[in-house]
Amino acid sequence: MLELKNITKDYPSGDSVVHALKGVSVTFRDQEFVSILGQSGCGKTTLLNIIGGLDQYTRGDLVINGRSTKSYLDRDWDTYRNHSVGFVFQSYNLIPHQSVIANVEMALLLSGAPKAERRRRAEEALAQVGLAEQMNKKPNQLSGGQMQRVAIARAIVNNPEIILADEPTGALDTDTSVEVMEILKRLSRDRLVIMVTHNPQLAEEYSDRIVRIKDGLLTDDTNPVDPATEFLTDEQIQEHAVADARKGKRGMSYLSAISLSFTNLMTKKGRTFLTAFAGSIGIIGIALILSLSDGAQNYIAKTEESTMGDYPLTIQETSIDIASMMTSMMGTAGDAAAENTSGEVESKDLVTDMVTSVADGANENDMRAIKEWLDSNPGDIDDYVTSIEYTYDTPLNVYKSDTSDGAVQVNPATVMDALGISMGSTQTEMMSTMSGTSGSSYDVWTELLPNRDLWERDYDVVAGRMPESWDEVVIYVDRNDRISDYTLYALGLLDQSDLRGMMADVIAGKDVEEVEQTSYTYDELMGLTFKLVPESSKYAEQDDGTWKDMTDDENYMRDVVDGAEEVRVVGIVRPSEDSDVGSNWGAVLYTPELMEHLVGLVDASDVVAAQEDQPETDIFTGMPFSDSSTGELTMEGIEALIAQMPGEQGAQLQGYVDEMRAEGMSDEEIAAAFSRQMTEQTDNATYDGNLEKLGVASMDDPFTINIYPNDFEAKEYIDDLITAYNDDVAATGEGTEIQYTDIVGTLMSSVTDIVNAITYILIAFVAISLVVSSIMIGIITYISVLERTKEIGILRSIGASKRDVSRIFTAETFIIGLVSGVLGIVVTVLLDIPVNMIIEQVADVANLAAVPVGAGVALVVISVVLSLVAGMAPSRMAAKKDPVTALRTE
Repeated sequence: MLELKNITKDYPSGDSVVHALKGVSVTFRDQEFVSILGQSGCGKTTLLNIIGGLDQYTRGDLVINGRSTKSYLDRDWDTYRNHSVGFVFQSYNLIPHQSVIANVEMALLLSGAPKAERRRRAEEALAQVGLAEQMNKKPNQLSGGQMQRVAIARAIVNNPEIILADEPTGALDTDTSVEVMEILKRLSRDRLVIMVTHNPQLAEEYSDRIVRIKDGLLTDDTNPVDPATEFLTDEQIQEHAVADARKGKRGMSYLSAISLSFTNLMTKKGRTFLTAFAGSIGIIGIALILSLSDGAQNYIAKTEESTMGDYPLTIQETSIDIASMMTSMMGTAGDAAAENTSGEVESKDLVTDMVTSVADGANENDMRAIKEWLDSNPGDIDDYVTSIEYTYDTPLNVYKSDTSDGAVQVNPATVMDALGISMGSTQTEMMSTMSGTSGSSYDVWTELLPNRDLWERDYDVVAGRMPESWDEVVIYVDRNDRISDYTLYALGLLDQSDLRGMMADVIAGKDVEEVEQTSYTYDELMGLTFKLVPESSKYAEQDDGTWKDMTDDENYMRDVVDGAEEVRVVGIVRPSEDSDVGSNWGAVLYTPELMEHLVGLVDASDVVAAQEDQPETDIFTGMPFSDSSTGELTMEGIEALIAQMPGEQGAQLQGYVDEMRAEGMSDEEIAAAFSRQMTEQTDNATYDGNLEKLGVASMDDPFTINIYPNDFEAKEYIDDLITAYNDDVAATGEGTEIQYTDIVGTLMSSVTDIVNAITYILIAFVAISLVVSSIMIGIITYISVLERTKEIGILRSIGASKRDVSRIFTAETFIIGLVSGVLGIVVTVLLDIPVNMIIEQVADVANLAAVPVGAGVALVVISVVLSLVAGMAPSRMAAKKDPVTALRTE
């Protein structure tokens, strides 16, 4: 039972108030057909809207099944309209972009009914109004009568208790009007039907009761309810309350909102596509930047991984922090670029700062402790490395076996000397320190890694076999079986005398004759032999007990080479197909056992034994090692020194003293002369320095440690292990932190930083277009709200809440944002094809640009989020629209 108690409705109109209803009181039965008659503007439609919950009364009360609506919230009115009321409008108010059955299903969709149930009940409702065959058509394909019957089907599909019809026959012809009235009459048998009409004939013919309204007042009621006999008992009120509670809360799901919005967007495909494409422009720009940036990063990482075999993590006895050195030098250049305001010409300390930065970046490593740590397999490091190489400071002196033309040195290489481009000892030492090797970077003799499994991976044997003992080596050629003339000169296969003066001739502008190309059979190369000459064997003991470097004595060196141990070539190898190791110049590859054998030879030599037996005396001069704490010599000190020397050497020195005395020199002058002479002969000489000079090394104290990680992830793991080691050293205060060189990592990180900086700057610029496109999407959504205002009213009339309406337009912006994002990524993927073709032509790098999956997903999400933000204001505006006003919009 529906009861209106003294209902008043006022509308503000400028400075005045319009009283649409003036205290209307009326009660309606649960099953009857009531017609409300009255002139236009009398308030009958307003009364109908208040009964249907579309409009709210100003004063009074609307009592529904014994329950007052004064305390109703928005959600209560939404549930009431959805479950208890069905509207039939004069202008049909069907949603044009939905099919007939979709229009009918709308109320069920809002009530949360399952899809199959919605379909079944909608088909039954359409069958009741005789439109079972028209359910898949659009409203504009139906006649006026058919559209009104669709509206009736929509009104009854949720089995409401009340049907409200506002001029249902106003736009229909007579015959069609009769059909509609018959349907309404049939529906009134089991529910309340209230119809507003201007046609008294139809009202009298079909209505059970006629209520007349004039100027907002109820003037006549043909069959009023008798409150004394027709009322609801407490039990009936309770039953209605339980039934209402069982109806549950209604609400449109996100999926339903998306489906509804998608259907609407598909009615405007052109505009939707252009909007999505405009929104995707910013995404395309950022995705292109990221695809190039990520491709560059991957290329850098791949380059770093591929070069790890040539540039391992290097730990040196004296380590130079190249990164700090480069930073310091760049900082110096920046300081030098500062404005000079002194008015004078100032110097720029570039050279001194460079030298200082090298010195400041030098650190001493405890190589013995580090090797012991690595040998203990910390953190299972052996599983993360292909090999750990230990090199020693013992010179690898190799000579040609044939001494008919004298002793010809093969290693260290002398080719640059022959060209007249001699590298000084200081330069060579710095190069070797920075490169992490114990020899010159110009040498062609290269040590194989200790892991013999890598030999099979990195090299293909062309002829012969790989070395099996210390005295066996292989010659390395490139993939085309070529070897550089530099290597041939270094090995003595070509005469270095042909090179002498060549560079001088080039500088002088003279023509240089081309050297005739040579070739060698595998057997010729495998027939080569060399002699291994320990550094200590270059020294000979003199008659006075001192030792002398005999390198410049050709006969002596020939005898040394002839008596040296032989090293022979046992194979020819080339790099394997997947290998990046080695040089295109060619090389001689020897085993780590050769260096171990050489260290043993040096340690067992007589000259080393002589120095070790006299740790206080420089065996090269016979003088004690200089002590910076000792002052000038006295005559007593000289006589004590002579007494400690061997007989012949002491007698010779005593003769010098006697000769100076005979010339009239005093003892003080003789002592001063001796001091100067000893200083000159023993300057900078130390016991350890002499042993190093002789090539002495300990296998437990390497000069350099090269760690070859399995891959880039393994490299990062090893970095972490070293960091943990250094942290332990810092915590305990015992030992020395490991300083190591990662040349590729240092260089690549700088390039990575540059690429990242450029990427961020470009993204910042392109992001502006994202903001612009988001604003545009907001404007398009606003236009859509204006275009669909009537649809908003229709949805509210069948029970849609403000949240449902907002959700529909939010779903629309979601779809546009999603399509924009996906379209942007797809277009970028397609654009990457010609971009990669251009890059490959220009830089010979294939497939550089590719959109990262993570970045692609992130960009789609960003596009959706920005679209949702842009559509937030229009969506809220749509939700706040008054349903009565919206229904009047055309």
